[in-house]
Amino acid sequence: MESKMTFGLIVGTRGFFSPRLAAEGRKQLAAKLDALGYDYVIPPEDATATGAIETVADAQKCARVFHEHREEIQGIIVALPNFGDEIGVINTLRLANLDVPVLVQASDDDIDKVDVENRRDSFCGKLSVCNNLYQYDIPFTDTTYHTCAIESDVFESDIEFFAKVCRVVNGLRNARIGAIGARPGPFQTMRFSEKLLQTSGITVVTVDLSEILFAAQRLDDEASEVKGKLEEIRDYGTIPERVNEERILRQAKLSVAIENWVSENIIQAAGVQCWTSVQENYGCAACLSMSMMGEKLIPCACEVDVYGAATMLAAWGAGLARTSPHFIDWTELHPTQENVWLAWHCGNAPVSLCDTECRACINQHSIIPIRPAWGTLEFKEKTGPVTCCRLAEYDGFFSMFIGRGEVIDVAPRVRGSYAWVKVADVMDWEHKMVEHGIIHHGVLIHDPAAGDGLESFCKSLGIDVVRGV
Repeated sequence: MESKMTFGLIVGTRGFFSPRLAAEGRKQLAAKLDALGYDYVIPPEDATATGAIETVADAQKCARVFHEHREEIQGIIVALPNFGDEIGVINTLRLANLDVPVLVQASDDDIDKVDVENRRDSFCGKLSVCNNLYQYDIPFTDTTYHTCAIESDVFESDIEFFAKVCRVVNGLRNARIGAIGARPGPFQTMRFSEKLLQTSGITVVTVDLSEILFAAQRLDDEASEVKGKLEEIRDYGTIPERVNEERILRQAKLSVAIENWVSENIIQAAGVQCWTSVQENYGCAACLSMSMMGEKLIPCACEVDVYGAATMLAAWGAGLARTSPHFIDWTELHPTQENVWLAWHCGNAPVSLCDTECRACINQHSIIPIRPAWGTLEFKEKTGPVTCCRLAEYDGFFSMFIGRGEVIDVAPRVRGSYAWVKVADVMDWEHKMVEHGIIHHGVLIHDPAAGDGLESFCKSLGIDVVRGV
């Protein structure tokens, strides 16, 4: 997610507007990207008559250059220092066929420089270019303002935001999501389409839970990876004195087995069969193992929720957060606080989300009565603004629910890992989730800007967005 970004650059121009403006814009754009630390691919300045792209012949040259660097280019920036030519832009994108996100920028006119030599008319030209993008069904990201100077701070922010969009889109298009075990029989809400995910470039890798459990059982108590995991667990949270060493050892082996499988299969996120087979047939809860994976930025969704895992991967990338999101249930309203609801799950949240005033307790499962079912993280999450989201499927297409809220410090405390979240209008959320078929699982990420990145990500992949007020 943090590799150096490379953009393909299309600088547009149109014959009866000054080519000097296009040449200046090309230099300004290159300088801006150099200053921000991004790489870029652009045809040589002498490849076209003006150094910019106008004709179909220009587009063919630019597309060839892009095609030669198709493995490097992660997004395309279209800059219109003057009106630009829609034919040049759209044919470059069509012929290159890179299928990466596109950002469209247009430079604004100076009110005192609208003579023949200095008039840009990019406001109008951008409308023409974007109309062509719609005609050719090419998704794109817009800038904050319809027109802005290439050298402006606001365009710098637009580039940084666009880079996040590119990371998420390209990351998801090549993602490998693990499905560890079978979904719970009573939860048809966990059904998913591998073929539909594959059309978006997401590969689902499956494994029977028994393979993981037998791999854990085969591990030697004295193996270095088991001993290392035992130390990691003891440092991860407070373990009550009543918990014996055998339970901790079981949990360590389960974590090692899951992490080994994830590493061997190059998995970026996973859905895990967390009840009740692992408790009945192995003897511990899966929550702690999932939490520790999330702490290593490999988010895990409960109950083999593959779409939930995809949501977590997208949410993390959209915010470029340093901590994995928390996979949650949308549970209940606060008994006294207006527009406050409980984001909760049994004990799977990464420990870095823990409130600084407390230390996570690794406890007995509070929901599943099977013993031994030790291995859940119990703590309240740190306060602050958050993004809440959820990917849903509808007969061959996806939608994403996105809402903003704030985790607040309010009683009561509950078992498991949880956060009380205040939103502007919780009834609006509930009605939209019901109307749009959003299931009882969601994702909470401690980054209020992730929602904007998610929305642009969804637009780039043709995913409908449902916004919660």
